[in-house]
Amino acid sequence: MGRPKQFDPDVAVEQAMDVFWRKGYGGTTPQDLVDALGIGKGSLYNTFGSKHALFEAALGRYRDSQAVALIEMLEEPGPVKDRLRRALRFLAEMDLADPDRRGCMAVNTAAELGQADESVAQLVRRMLDRTEDAFRTLIEEGQRAGEIAADRDALATGSLLLNTVVGMRLLARVADGPDRLTRVIDALVDSL
Repeated sequence: MGRPKQFDPDVAVEQAMDVFWRKGYGGTTPQDLVDALGIGKGSLYNTFGSKHALFEAALGRYRDSQAVALIEMLEEPGPVKDRLRRALRFLAEMDLADPDRRGCMAVNTAAELGQADESVAQLVRRMLDRTEDAFRTLIEEGQRAGEIAADRDALATGSLLLNTVVGMRLLARVADGPDRLTRVIDALVDSL
């Protein structure tokens, strides 16, 4: 009879997420994971199968914890433009407050792996699609409320908002303060 697992796989995925988020997929070694998770390589591979499988689980955890937060903020009650501005400022403040300046794990993954890893690209596309859809829904709500011009293409505007967020998350990794991000957010929301 084998020994019982001495660690919680759910906690291990959370810890792995942090390592991958800081170092990227290629920059993370199995030893980095073993050190961060406090387990042996055998336990790592027996539980998760491979570094890649653990990365996919970590990316899923990121989606469930971090990416969903933006969507929840967009769904709060109140004027659409206020919610949008608040959500975008929250992202900028979160990124700037992070001492490691990790940015967005999904954006980082897209930049690192792009089309080189189809299964990971699909995970990232689904996250981005979900965010874009939340923006489109918000724009449509603003149109119904008369806050945003009815003749605006809601899908195209949702795409614009997604693209802005992706750019902001990259910019925040090297920004020396909030000024440029604040200008981007204000110009975008005011243009609606």
